[in-house]
Amino acid sequence: MDRNRGVRGDFAAAAQKSVVRARSCRCASECTSVPRRVFLRGMLAGGLAASAAQPGIADDTKPGDDERPQPGDVFVFFEGERQGKIVALAELKHSAAPALVWPMDPKSKVVRDGSRLNQVVLLALDPESLDSNTRSAAPDGVIAYSAICTHAGCTVTGWVQDKGVQVLKCPCHNSEYDPRRGATVVFGPAPRHLAMLPVSIDNGALIVAKSFIGKVGPSTSA
Repeated sequence: MDRNRGVRGDFAAAAQKSVVRARSCRCASECTSVPRRVFLRGMLAGGLAASAAQPGIADDTKPGDDERPQPGDVFVFFEGERQGKIVALAELKHSAAPALVWPMDPKSKVVRDGSRLNQVVLLALDPESLDSNTRSAAPDGVIAYSAICTHAGCTVTGWVQDKGVQVLKCPCHNSEYDPRRGATVVFGPAPRHLAMLPVSIDNGALIVAKSFIGKVGPSTSA
């Protein structure tokens, strides 16, 4: 296969065009994981209070929006026609590609989009294709991983074929991850697998079961 070809599919297109709108960036060097409220405090301390106070400029943070996914959280679509809508098991299983999503507290309705490190790739795969460790965290073949590449912190948006199977691909430096084997690196410079986010299913709803297993993003990520 041509590993340098562009990423394909709605999954990649939606993620790429929403870089600015969803407070995402291509790689860790282009942005910071410092919460927005901390950044705004720095602006005020630096004498930019007047600019920050202009009409239309506001701190839209909500308590908990930069916290890592919590047990009991649901998932909402990152972009597209269903942006902000809760992801249902049925529609995920009918999709041919992974979904890029945010976790959301179902009680407060706070979407945890205050840190790009909370971006998640959600997939529905054949349970029989998963190794035993992966299957234990993937009820009915539904599995979630951090969408942040462990190499340079880019958002993993590719879903491409490699040796007859579909793999997740980072568009920045072509790292590829096999979601059936715990998002193990199968090509490229990424030093380790993507962090896994165990999920559960409750009456057709997809729910975060536990916190991330493993470190999210590159070693320099906070």
